[in-house]
Amino acid sequence: MTRILAVADEVDEGLYGDRLKQLRPDLILSAGDLPFDYLEYLVSRLDVPLVYVPGNHDADLSKGDTTWSPLQTEVPVPGPQGCDTADGKIIDAAGLRIAGLGGSVRYKEGPNQYGQDTMGRRALALEARCRIRCAVDGRGVDILLTHAPPFGVGDGSDRAHRGFKPFHRLARTLQPQLLVHGHVHPYGVRQPALNLGGTTVVNVIPYRLLEL
Repeated sequence: MTRILAVADEVDEGLYGDRLKQLRPDLILSAGDLPFDYLEYLVSRLDVPLVYVPGNHDADLSKGDTTWSPLQTEVPVPGPQGCDTADGKIIDAAGLRIAGLGGSVRYKEGPNQYGQDTMGRRALALEARCRIRCAVDGRGVDILLTHAPPFGVGDGSDRAHRGFKPFHRLARTLQPQLLVHGHVHPYGVRQPALNLGGTTVVNVIPYRLLEL
């Protein structure tokens, strides 16, 4: 059994105290829109892998600072240090396989926002990568980590918080046990887990402790 601390969108001040150590997670997942120094604090305090995807309020990590000076031994890696991005990728961590897609439905100018068609192409590319990886080692995807929820499954009615339709196909073909997301703020009301074709869909704002 793997204990997962999943966080998104809102900083929980309680995690700056002793409660964090008491949770004893084996893995941290971030579904986006959190300050990078908060994620760096979590990974440094707990000393376990942290896998994340960016939210629509995060910086465009595809355009990281690639400047180099003689005092540097490596080109700077964009994003929170000590953490691994799963955006469009597959990450193996703490005995689990995580596939990720960050961003939200496009509703204004800004990074990490996509139309349904564009996210559809990203989802198909991720599906292809997962099929290849599975063919190589015979392991499937355990968790689909996204910022936005699937369309009609825990999303909002307003344009900014609509979910992505391509996530339905992705969940159906990859068959992960969990789909972890943020983006839709519950405003203090704990959201129930939902079901998408056998995949449990969980809104983790501000944080949830999960076991898999």
